[in-house]
Parts: sequence; C-alpha cells; structure tokens
Amino acid sequence: MAVSDAPQVRVRIAPSPTGFAHLGTASTTLYNVLFARANSGSFALRIDDTDVERNR
Repeated sequence: MAVSDAPQVRVRIAPSPTGFAHLGTASTTLYNVLFARANSGSFALRIDDTDVERNR
C-alpha cells in the first residue's frame, strides 16, 4: 500500500456527560488533537446523552 493510499487519521474523545471534566480527559483530548494535526487528520468531540438514569 502506497502512502497516498493510506486512510486518513481520525481521532475522537467522548467524555462522560454525567460528570465534571477532569485532567485525564483534558490530557487525552490534547494528545488526540496534536496527533491529528501532526498526521493531517481530523479530531471529533462526541457527546452522548444516553444515560437517562444519571441525567435527571
């Protein structure tokens, strides 16, 4: 497979919507953003609101 045929890098972060943001989430987010930029990729922030019990 040639370099031009390689798939584009895509990274994401999906923090829990039920708690406060913390240092672990922030550091993972920073790493993913920098990794995507270095590899001409894309970064996505995904927020799910699926935990009905804890989101009242």
